[in-house]
Amino acid sequence: MEDPDTVSAAANDARFIGETGVAAQIAAIAEPVLDELGFRLVRVVLSGRNGSTVQIMAERPDGMLTVEECAEISRRLSPVLDAHDPIEGQYHLEVSSPGIDRPLVRPSDFVAWAGHEARIELKDLLAGRKRFRGTLAGLEGEEVCIEVEAEEDGRQVVGLPIRLIAEARLMLTDALIRETLRRTKEAAKSSAKSSASNRASPANVHDGSDEVEA
Repeated sequence: MEDPDTVSAAANDARFIGETGVAAQIAAIAEPVLDELGFRLVRVVLSGRNGSTVQIMAERPDGMLTVEECAEISRRLSPVLDAHDPIEGQYHLEVSSPGIDRPLVRPSDFVAWAGHEARIELKDLLAGRKRFRGTLAGLEGEEVCIEVEAEEDGRQVVGLPIRLIAEARLMLTDALIRETLRRTKEAAKSSAKSSASNRASPANVHDGSDEVEA
């Protein structure tokens, strides 16, 4: 039975930026598969690259994703998409991490990447503008806090309602590159330790007690 607190936390951290049309159909198919594997859906992007390409951006809860995990997701997801057949004709499935200058699609993303620069575009005007660029300062209630340059007041922190955000993305900076590399190394170490632990687990060690009768 699922822990109600865990379910509630997951619901509160659901993606607030979604897809439309065919991409939305693919997202609805892909998300349960990713959940089962322990990953999270970031975005689904359709493009005309290589004829027709479906890009699935995914991540672990820690925000990372290895090449091996991309391959694992692709193997599990490909037959499911074939069964539902949401796209007419042939297409190329591409599974990837969100990248360094990643889209921000969950409330927790703004906390995880606080201190880094981001671009945010709103659905409607707020204080006479729709586009904001500045340094993320976390969350406060239902608002994303971002430090921006104001013409008259210098730098100040403003709150942007999550419900108004149409698009949000980290900006590629040297600091972001360094931090992403650090997190990638930490995630790789953690994954290696976990794999080593699983191999050494008594449940995975054959004790030679099984017998086969002719």
